[in-house]
Amino acid sequence: MSSLVSIYERLVKIASGTFVEGLALLFTRVALAGIFWRSYQTKVEEGTWLQIKDVQYMIFEMEFSGLPLPTDLAVPMATYAEFAFPILLVVGLATRFSALALMIMALVIQVFVFPTSEHFFGWAIGVIALAAILIVRGGGVLSADALIAKARGK
Repeated sequence: MSSLVSIYERLVKIASGTFVEGLALLFTRVALAGIFWRSYQTKVEEGTWLQIKDVQYMIFEMEFSGLPLPTDLAVPMATYAEFAFPILLVVGLATRFSALALMIMALVIQVFVFPTSEHFFGWAIGVIALAAILIVRGGGVLSADALIAKARGK
C-alpha cells in the first residue's frame, strides 16, 4: 500500500510542476481561443481578415436583438474581439485581460442573447470556466507573458 501512495505522490509532484501546469494552461488558452476564433470566422468574408459579411448585421438585428448596443456597433465589436483576443491567448500575451474580455462577451451573450439555463450549462459555463482559470493562473511558463516577466526580472 505504501508503494502505491509513493507512486501517487510522485505523480502528483510531476503533475503540479511548473512545466506541466504551463502545458495545461497552454491547452486552456488554445481551447478558449478556438471557441471564439471559429465564431469570428463565420462573421468575415472568406479569404479576408476583417471584412465583415453583410448578413451579420441582419443576424444581429434579428437573432441578437436583446443586446444593449446598436447593431452597427455590436457587429464590429464582436468580430474584432473574436479576432484579436484569441490571437493574444494563443501567444499568451495579455492572457488575463484577453480571458476577461472573452468572459465578459460570454456573459453578455448569456444575459442578453440566450438567457436560458440550457445555454448556460451547454456553452457559457465552459467558456466562463476556461476564462476563469486563465484569469486566476495567467498564461503559465509557456506564454509571452512569462517571457516578458522574466525579461523584467520578475
